[in-house]
Amino acid sequence: QVQLVESGGGLVQAGGSLRLSCAASGRTFSSDAMGWFRQAPGKERGVVAAISWSDRMTYYADSVKGRFTISRDNAKKTMYLQMSSLKPEDTAVYYCNVGGLYHSAGYFAGNYWGQGTQVTVSS
Repeated sequence: QVQLVESGGGLVQAGGSLRLSCAASGRTFSSDAMGWFRQAPGKERGVVAAISWSDRMTYYADSVKGRFTISRDNAKKTMYLQMSSLKPEDTAVYYCNVGGLYHSAGYFAGNYWGQGTQVTVSS
């Protein structure tokens, strides 16, 4: 059983910042690619950012490029998403995913998901 727990979501005004965390347990964190997804009500879940397991290469969706930064700390078995210059359209539930396939133009999700953390950006 792989367990992923997201935290750090909340309510923030447009232009503000939040830092999301994803803590992993039940598996070897350092051997897996990881990614962040988000889903707004009535919309499909889509990838926001991803990071490879080996060379630490990163991918960002065009909508967040230059505003979000993905990172990982293998010693703490934790992945982070630093979000800056937040916009109302960033409002969504953000999910952590582990074990997918990283590539330079995206990330194919694995089967392990966290419970999600709500991010709400007010106008």
